[in-house]
Formats: sequence, structure tokens, C-alpha cells
Amino acid sequence: MNASYTTLIEAGELAQRLHDADWVAFDCRFDLSDTRFGRDAYSDGHLPGAYFIDLETELSAPRTGRNGRHPLPDPAQLAARLERCGVSNHTQVVAYDDAGGMFAARLWWLLRWLGHDRVAVLDGGLQAWCRAGLPLDTELPPPRPSTYTLSLRAARVDADFVASHLDKPDMVLIDARSPDRFRGENEALDPVGGHIPGAINRFFRDNLTANGRFKQASVLREEFGSLLKGHSPTQVVHQCGSGVTACVNILAMELAGLTGSRLYAGSWSEWCSDPCRPVATGPA
Repeated sequence: MNASYTTLIEAGELAQRLHDADWVAFDCRFDLSDTRFGRDAYSDGHLPGAYFIDLETELSAPRTGRNGRHPLPDPAQLAARLERCGVSNHTQVVAYDDAGGMFAARLWWLLRWLGHDRVAVLDGGLQAWCRAGLPLDTELPPPRPSTYTLSLRAARVDADFVASHLDKPDMVLIDARSPDRFRGENEALDPVGGHIPGAINRFFRDNLTANGRFKQASVLREEFGSLLKGHSPTQVVHQCGSGVTACVNILAMELAGLTGSRLYAGSWSEWCSDPCRPVATGPA
């Protein structure tokens, strides 16, 4: 089998393999304030052969008002969507966006949850592709029917797990939201400001350099090591506002060789929907 990419891939490497029969790219662009943005941007130009996949309708399940803003999709429905784009258990998948990986990492995590390791995020996203002088396309790729067999992993926890481990030493809870939202200030997306008691703030953008690419693995290992304080990566639970940007922190830890952390997918938007759950404000 050809080389497998499981965390990041550079634009030049992707350009050499993009048209291989066992490679599939997905455009994950999205805007939380404009749900048409991703589709419109994709229509204006995307990586040749890439399929568009939508955060709201394909990478998330319907909301109930108590399950967060981006509930996890039904695994079988997601697998069926990926199958129509040519994804099998042996396919190398590449996800990209134009927002520092914040949406591409969601697809990366979801595929790993489905049991698929051969998935990577384009480092630097669409901007890195364009800076390299590589072409965009407006053609819609045809369906590529395939077969994918699910093998779900224990990569997630629920609200009950988080609640039962508050203030216990066997869980390190890392919140990927911006520091002001973590403190309970400037909350524009959820009805309640603040954070889950005991959480540590690690803004997902802190994993990136000024040019939007991920920091070196050694740097990430040192920075996350200062948060873990000797805890095992398997004791780490990641969350954010709705289970999207937390995936960037999971990707960064995997890139750093700190494997096995899990996602609380409901995240703050689910947690704060129940007034019985405790809320903290201010710095950690």
C-alpha cells in the first residue's frame, strides 16, 4: 500500500497524488454566520476533483435544543455519503478549508471515529494551495460509488461522563474556544457564557503559526505537555462550543505524538442547555 497520511499533508505532496484513484479530497469550507458560504466558495473554485461536504447537514445531526449546535452525525449516514464520493476502507482522504483547519479537522476526527486512519488535513488549507501556485477548478466531480465498512471507535465521551469526572484527577478537560468566550465574555453563539468547571483553555488557533500552518510537532508536544502536567493523553477530553474546533486540538496532539485523547462532542452548547449543570466564569 502507498504511503499513508494520518495527520497533515502539504500542498505540494497533495498535488502529486490528488488524481490517484485511491485518493479523495473534501472541501470543508464553512462560515458559522453564513451557512451558504461554503457551497458558494466551492462553486467559485476548489481543488480539482474535490467534493464539497457541509458541516451543518452532513457532518452534523439535527439539533434538538439539548444536544448542542453540531451533534455528531449518524455514522451509517455519514459512511453512505462518503461512499458516494469513492471512499472505501483503503482510501486516502484529505480534508481542507480556509480557516486554519477548524472545519477540516471535524471531518478528520469523524473519519477516525468511523475507524479510518488514512485521513489528513491539508496543512495551511486553501491558502497554502494557492500560495504554491496550484490550480483551482469549478467542475463538479462525478459520483464514485464505493463501499465502506464501519468500525466505530471509543473516541468520544458524553455529558454524563464529563459530569461524573468533574474535579477528579483522571480527566483533563481542554476547551478550544477563544479566551474571552472561555471566561464568559463576548458570548455570541450560545445562550450562556462561561465554561465547564475545571476546564483548561487552549485556543485552537494557538496550534498554528502566523502563516496558518501547524506548529512543529516538538513545539506542540512541549505546549500540550505543560497543560497535561504528567497526565496521560488518554485522560484528556477535548471540547469547545459545539465539538468542531476541539478537533483541531485533537489533531495537534496526534501530530505531537500524544495519542488517544477523546472528544466531548456536545461541548459547551450542549452542557449549558441544562441549567442543572454547573458553570464557571473567569480564568481557569
